[in-house]
Amino acid sequence: MSRTIIATADAPAAIGPYSQAVRVGACVYLSGQIALDPATGQLVEGGFEAQVRQAFANLAAVARASGASLADCVKLTLFLTDLGHFPKVNEIMQEVFAQPYPARSTVGVASLPRGAQFEVEAVLVLPD
Repeated sequence: MSRTIIATADAPAAIGPYSQAVRVGACVYLSGQIALDPATGQLVEGGFEAQVRQAFANLAAVARASGASLADCVKLTLFLTDLGHFPKVNEIMQEVFAQPYPARSTVGVASLPRGAQFEVEAVLVLPD
């Protein structure tokens, strides 16, 4: 099966040896996104909520580059350095996603790249 690499300047460039996303058939696997500003490559200011919103915006940009949207998301994995922020993530997710919501796992981690407090990765299934 062939793979198609997805890349867009509307989301931060990879900060390591990986692709922003890879499409295989109708599935698109999106790499984790943290709250880097695509224009500057720097972590956004404004605290946890700003980081969550920017990470989802970055994820949405990669989804668009694949020909999909976050509405096509079937699975999310969230990484938080402080699980005390879990309610805020749920609140923002209800703004970003509509029901039925994608499946989701949430993992508490000790640290994330660049000092980020939040990271999100996704799996999309492209529309027919």
